[in-house]
Amino acid sequence: MSSNPIAAQARARPGPHPGMGFGQFVALIAAMMATNALAIDSMLPAMPQIGRALGVATDNERQWILTAYLLGFGAAQIVYGPLADRFGRKPVLLVGLSLYVVFAAACAFAASFEMLLTARALCGVGAAATRVLSVSIVRDCYSGRQMARVMSLSFIVFLGVPIIAPSVGQAILLVAPWPWVFGVLSIFGLAVIAWSWIKLPETLHPEDRVPLEVTPVLAAFKACLTNRVAVGYTLAATLVLGGLFGFLNSAQQVFVDVLGAGQAFPLIFAAIAGGIAVSSLLNSRIVGRLGMRLVSHVSLLGYIAFAVVHALVALSGHETLWTFSLLQAGMMFCFGMVMSNFGAIAMEPLGHLAGTAASVQGFVTTIGGALFGFWIGQRFDGTTVPLTLGFAGFGIAGLLAVLITEKGRMFHAGAGAPAVEGVGAGH
Repeated sequence: MSSNPIAAQARARPGPHPGMGFGQFVALIAAMMATNALAIDSMLPAMPQIGRALGVATDNERQWILTAYLLGFGAAQIVYGPLADRFGRKPVLLVGLSLYVVFAAACAFAASFEMLLTARALCGVGAAATRVLSVSIVRDCYSGRQMARVMSLSFIVFLGVPIIAPSVGQAILLVAPWPWVFGVLSIFGLAVIAWSWIKLPETLHPEDRVPLEVTPVLAAFKACLTNRVAVGYTLAATLVLGGLFGFLNSAQQVFVDVLGAGQAFPLIFAAIAGGIAVSSLLNSRIVGRLGMRLVSHVSLLGYIAFAVVHALVALSGHETLWTFSLLQAGMMFCFGMVMSNFGAIAMEPLGHLAGTAASVQGFVTTIGGALFGFWIGQRFDGTTVPLTLGFAGFGIAGLLAVLITEKGRMFHAGAGAPAVEGVGAGH
């Protein structure tokens, strides 16, 4: 027996997620997050076939396949947080995943474009639970830089999905019609349900349960919407995310119609998305030493620099598949570090309201980002100019939001020491 009573007490203290090791916890969080990425990126190669099968008039109109999903995904997040703070994380997660499975299957049987969009929106409503609950569960167990590390490690696994998802969609189309793309979503959702049901413990601490009453719920929303840091970084993340959604909306058109990538589109998309995975891995290694603000602020400046150069190349008429891919990969590398840390910074002051905070922030970032991204996508004119200008403009707007939030001070460490791994810091 150890003679150190503090060490003995630490060993006796239960872990933050009983029955699950750290690695499996990170993997399950990544799988929850991946349900959303798979529902977005696996669609990209199938959009022309879906448009032809359901009589979509214009190429730009096909972008609703993504935007309808994102709007449902964003809108429902405002509900899941209070429910999760009242009834616990696990039951709410399982209900949301069940909706995801049912309506993904409904998409496969849609007989019209309107039916498909309705089912896509409702599938997004179900997937919203995974966005809110993944962040809430991590915040229940960790805080500060350790939370950012967990989110970064989850991103590494999670980002494997957008890297391979277009290729998965393309592979499905080689052997089966487009409805089977949605069938794969249902199968994946069922797998995550089974894993969560069997292995995931309830992470909400009993003392943190919030009654589902008007006054406490409104008080929680008020706290989330009046905290300067939470609001500022949520807005900044929304603006930066708008550029990404603009890219996703028009990616198939840009790569195939403008740059002539053809069937190589999924592979090039994977290489670009790999920049986010690499940056998330690097972030998980350096954020504990350098701090969230320093890493994310430097990365935001890098993102803007890449975006401005890219816009100048597009405006000069010298855009090629190589210039687009390399500059886009650089932007995505910076994007990964920005978003991993902006989310953690926004959540940090609201640990006692993690479910509601994740709802509010998810609602704002997804709805706002989807609308900004749809606006960018609808500007598509057969060139990359609207997209690259959108990246640059929204990136600069995100920087202004950070400057206002931090009162002009950047690159500082911020408040809060890193949490100790294995200690439930969300109490």
